[in-house]
Amino acid sequence: METKQSLVHEERIINAKNGFLMLFVSTLLLAASIAMCILGPVLSGMDRISGGLCGFLIALGLVLFIVSIILYCGLKILNPNEALVFALFGKYYGTLKKPGYFWINPFCSPINPIGSKNSFTMGANGHTSVTTGTKKISLKTMTLDNGKQKVNDELGNPVEIGAIVIWKVVNPTQAVINVENYKNYLSIQCDAIIRNTARIYPYDTSEQGDEKSLRGSSQEIADIMQLELQEKVADAGIQIIDIRITHLAYAPEIASAMLQRQQAAAIIDARQKIVEGAVGMVQMALDKLNENEIVELDEERKAAMVSNLLVVLCGNKDAQPIVNSGTIY
Repeated sequence: METKQSLVHEERIINAKNGFLMLFVSTLLLAASIAMCILGPVLSGMDRISGGLCGFLIALGLVLFIVSIILYCGLKILNPNEALVFALFGKYYGTLKKPGYFWINPFCSPINPIGSKNSFTMGANGHTSVTTGTKKISLKTMTLDNGKQKVNDELGNPVEIGAIVIWKVVNPTQAVINVENYKNYLSIQCDAIIRNTARIYPYDTSEQGDEKSLRGSSQEIADIMQLELQEKVADAGIQIIDIRITHLAYAPEIASAMLQRQQAAAIIDARQKIVEGAVGMVQMALDKLNENEIVELDEERKAAMVSNLLVVLCGNKDAQPIVNSGTIY
């Protein structure tokens, strides 16, 4: 219970001051500090003020200069669908999510482990990503593509599967406090969910089977992955909008064998339908002959007729008929 509670951080929205007003105040203090630092020596040189008062004006000007610089550090610009999470002396201070120009406590520092330093990475699938030094957290809808993965399905057949995840950050406070790197966390959890889901379903099932398969029930399996992934990343303040399977195929080492297997199954199914149709046509022919009393056939002649008709209807090539000009007996 303590571990679960330690991951929960209630988001606190900062009531920031107007940035333009504080910019004006900071600029006014900066101008006043420069004026004091210049006016003190000038008036002292004209013997209008004493040296002690001159030193006081210079010291006051320096103090105002430092204060104005500190006030400038509290000015923040936030674009739409962005957020900043602040900490004050090591403790969570609040979150700024409203776009605009604001001023907050200049001693607050934004926290975002992803934007702590510049980096350039290249994934195994060839995709590249650049991480800049910004501390802002994007609240926009984003797409995660981890590329293709080779896993074994329920029957042990190696298959390649790839999926994309549509996601966004809904709680930036949890995203930067509960996990070290929420993007890497999402990527790793996505890999694990895809692998675990692919292992409990076969790649394909027979036509008569009601069991779910990766190929035949891709949408249902994607929905299952979405629910499981949402549970895993809920503590990171991430919402999973959708998951789509973008690639599904047998691994190259067994693709040829599986293709032959599918072709054999297709041939068997086709032959079965041909035989069922041929038997029905033969039965219909015998019934019509008996019904119209065109000819009476004994059991031996019926068997010969059935054999000939099945050969003609089930053969791969066109039959070559032989015309008997004599009696059939």
